[in-house]
Amino acid sequence: MMDHLADPGPLIPARRRHAWLLEGRELLRLAVPMAATQLAQMTILATDTVMLGHYSKEALAAGALGNTVYFLVWLLGSGMPMAVSPVIAHVQGKHSASLKRRDQREVRIVVRMGLWSVALVSLPLLALLIFTRPILSALGQQPDMAADAALFMSGLAWGLPFALGFQVLRSFSTALSRAVPPLAVMALAILWNAGFDYALIFGHFGLPRLGLFGAGIASASSNIFSFVAMLAVCLAAPALKRYRIAHRLFHPHWPSFAELFHLGLPIGITMVFEVALFNGAALAMGIFGLASLAAHQIAITIPSLTFMIPLGIGLAATVRVGQATGAGDGAAARRAGFTAIAMGAAFMCMTALLLLLWPREIATLWLPDVPANADVLALAVSFLHVAAAFQLVDGIQVTASMSLRGLKDARGPMWLAGGSYWLAGAPVGLLLGFGYGMQGFGIWLGLAFGLLVAAVSLTTRFILLSKKPL
Repeated sequence: MMDHLADPGPLIPARRRHAWLLEGRELLRLAVPMAATQLAQMTILATDTVMLGHYSKEALAAGALGNTVYFLVWLLGSGMPMAVSPVIAHVQGKHSASLKRRDQREVRIVVRMGLWSVALVSLPLLALLIFTRPILSALGQQPDMAADAALFMSGLAWGLPFALGFQVLRSFSTALSRAVPPLAVMALAILWNAGFDYALIFGHFGLPRLGLFGAGIASASSNIFSFVAMLAVCLAAPALKRYRIAHRLFHPHWPSFAELFHLGLPIGITMVFEVALFNGAALAMGIFGLASLAAHQIAITIPSLTFMIPLGIGLAATVRVGQATGAGDGAAARRAGFTAIAMGAAFMCMTALLLLLWPREIATLWLPDVPANADVLALAVSFLHVAAAFQLVDGIQVTASMSLRGLKDARGPMWLAGGSYWLAGAPVGLLLGFGYGMQGFGIWLGLAFGLLVAAVSLTTRFILLSKKPL
């Protein structure tokens, strides 16, 4: 009897189940506010789209083109701010394991160098945004739409440095498992942006009717508000202010800067690969005409919103995998990654069902269901059917990519993403859209194929790398 009671064998499966359930709970605790923050950021863009859609179809299309250029430029500068999170997570895991107290200084240096990266890249990126009109004209867009997009950008561009700065502060907070403060800031930013959109686009509350330029100013002001509010939180909240991120702010620490650069550059390029594929699709829609472009903007907004949930789960996985890796716990790192991938896949299966059942009802939230908009809505419904098909693989690829980021693996995912999107997805989309005359529907099938290849390759890489000793 005593030998039987001492045998730990029957307890091992129960312990493993408990470990997985505990990981799921901890991951959700981080992922829910992170996903909500991502949704809040997308809600700001969606607010612009909705209000511009009610202003005119032409404004909606021009706003789509302007956001295409802006978002791509934002990605070029966001790699190092996003690298702040996994670097801090490793610091936390390392010092948690060794019971040392040097983490405050190391974390502060990482945040400082993240802010330095924003200061260094903002001016050249702003200079690039000045050339929105000639860039779009060179890419074959209609002159009137290119001019309107440039008008929108002339207001929006000034919020770019503050958007990047907010990303640094958000990464700092979430890497310390404090995901709620960025969510609270973004919730207030939604109200800020919606109020100024309504006032400046349509000319309410005694303010001038500025249309596209007003939408750009409203979004830029919301970025400024987000950065200032998040900075105030970091300097005042007890759990964050002890890191004293403003201390010795103007003193460089080049080894930390080099680490952020080494990790952040491939992170930024990876995101550019993916987003450039979708932005390239928007440019192709512009060639097909106004109806295709407006339908694409409506249809891409929906999966962009649903994508924020697995992205939030993936961001939480970066922290959990990073902390476990920093502590040298390979089993915990693998468990965190696989839990995130499963959660992302499960959620996207549900959203796929919604897009299949109610595509037209969803599309009419962005554009009124009137005869003048019938061509746009018909195309949007067909695009949403394809979006439903790629929801699952989109959720898998982003959670796998973010889990790899927690391992500080960035270069491998960069090459896998580039191959998946530009050697697989883009050629298929071009062939179907232009070669076989399927136009926008063919372009969307190419997007789906690229995401499928990315999901398979990135998940396989995480499976292989997570088996190696840490």
